[in-house]
Amino acid sequence: MSDFLLPDIGEGIVECEVVKWLVAEGDSIAEDQPVVEVSTDKAVMEITAPDAGRVTRLYCGEGETACVHAPLFAYVVSTDTDSADSPAARAPAPEAATPETEIPQPPAPQDEQTSQGEPTLQDEPAPTAAKPFLLPDLGEGIVECEVVAWRVAEGEEIAEDQPVVEVSTDKAVMEITAPEAGRLARHHCQVGESARVHTPLFTYHPATSETSTAFGTTTDTAPGAAADAPQSTSQSTSQSTPLASVSRGTSAPAASSAGRRRIPASPAVRRRVRELGVRLEEIAGSGKDGRVLKEDVLAFQQQHEKRQEQHRAEPQDSQPKAATPGRGTPMPEAASDERTEPLRGVRAVMAKRMSEAAATIPHFAYGDEFDVTELLALRERLKGDFEARGERLTLMPLLMKALALAVTTFPLLNCRLSAAADAIHYQAACNIGMAVDSASGLLVPNVKHVERLSLREVASEVERLTRAAREGRVEPGDLKGGTISISNIGVLGGTYAMPIINAPEVAIVALGRVQRLPRFDADGNVVARSIMTVTWSGDHRVLDGGTMARFCNRWKGYLEAPETMLADLR
Repeated sequence: MSDFLLPDIGEGIVECEVVKWLVAEGDSIAEDQPVVEVSTDKAVMEITAPDAGRVTRLYCGEGETACVHAPLFAYVVSTDTDSADSPAARAPAPEAATPETEIPQPPAPQDEQTSQGEPTLQDEPAPTAAKPFLLPDLGEGIVECEVVAWRVAEGEEIAEDQPVVEVSTDKAVMEITAPEAGRLARHHCQVGESARVHTPLFTYHPATSETSTAFGTTTDTAPGAAADAPQSTSQSTSQSTPLASVSRGTSAPAASSAGRRRIPASPAVRRRVRELGVRLEEIAGSGKDGRVLKEDVLAFQQQHEKRQEQHRAEPQDSQPKAATPGRGTPMPEAASDERTEPLRGVRAVMAKRMSEAAATIPHFAYGDEFDVTELLALRERLKGDFEARGERLTLMPLLMKALALAVTTFPLLNCRLSAAADAIHYQAACNIGMAVDSASGLLVPNVKHVERLSLREVASEVERLTRAAREGRVEPGDLKGGTISISNIGVLGGTYAMPIINAPEVAIVALGRVQRLPRFDADGNVVARSIMTVTWSGDHRVLDGGTMARFCNRWKGYLEAPETMLADLR
């Protein structure tokens, strides 16, 4: 029996009202058949069945409230229903199994052992029913994704929260993790195929209470031990021995398929290891049970970079001793080899989205220089207070707060153009995205509702999102809903750039590095000032040069005289 969890039914909606059940308990259902009608504060919609089968329980009555991601109804899939209703299933246990329906088991004990009270095959607990995992909502407007890579093969065991599959949307690449421990039974989509939201992505057998402790430690422990056990040992005994050794931390890997033992590590660590192009087995884990920690990966990366530096230095040290060409001595090899790698993951998504934006949006550029001397002085005065609280204050939160204030006067910069380019949707919230140069490619998480957050709250969100993006573990919700974006090329030393708009937004700004440059003061004297260049890209279908200039001047005024923001803060 499987529980159907109420899926995400809209951004920000956490519950709905059950209006009408279209089936009753005990009724048979077909795949995609409407099961229940629910009502939200926006619309009335039908929830359909994920598989064919039979409804066994309705968790909510009509008029009651159902919560997102909570069980809505229970059902038995058609294969389980058919087997439960078959005459063979109702027959006595010794006659139930046939060659077509019998579940493969290890060799049966000898007859004399059975007569002495040893457990038989009929005493084994029935396997748990297969449960489909429905692809959850991945972001605003996203109805499908592409399967990039399966991390777990069919038949392999899975631990709770273990990465199972990597999928790619038009915004990011993300990992889908297992909802609970068990064994993966079937992939519903292959690599390169599309998977639709709220449809089965894979099917798995949940772990039973007797074996759940084995999941998440080693993968084929029980099967491996059963295969190696003597014929005189019962099935229950051969399985209990390796499980006990795992709990004590002894020689379970030696008794099982040691080469297939799963090394414990978090999803973020596994992603970082893949980005480095190495295997997890190459990194020594310092955590419990050999768990590979983030610190282990960083130490490995530093050692690897140090070896590369030494390797690059060797040809230079030996250069004076090298023979000239034609003397029979081979020349040093090239610093790098030619290679071709497929465009995948975040980089593939970025290539697609940027190509579409550049081809469909008429861009225009606008640039200016900001004198941020006073802004830097304000940051220095506030930095000590932030550090005393264990927090960090950069220029980005100050820039975001000023930008959100300017947007209130010029809401056109914070709007969205409809897909048909026939309507302008003004956004109530100012969700400012920031482009982060992560190891896997460009990501643009956004800080929600900057207009109503304190400076301290904005700084906290900026730090959280930056760290998550660089570690490759940004939540889907942090990548959707952006209304205007900032690309800070200045941290890499850049001065000017013309960024491509992050559709469906209508504007993006590139920040150059802050330079100490000579400028004339009000008395005509040359003084040193901190100057930052900004370059805007605007959607010319919505914005014009005059609107952009007036908006940029308002933002500039806040940054060059930060105290003026106090008058407009709410």
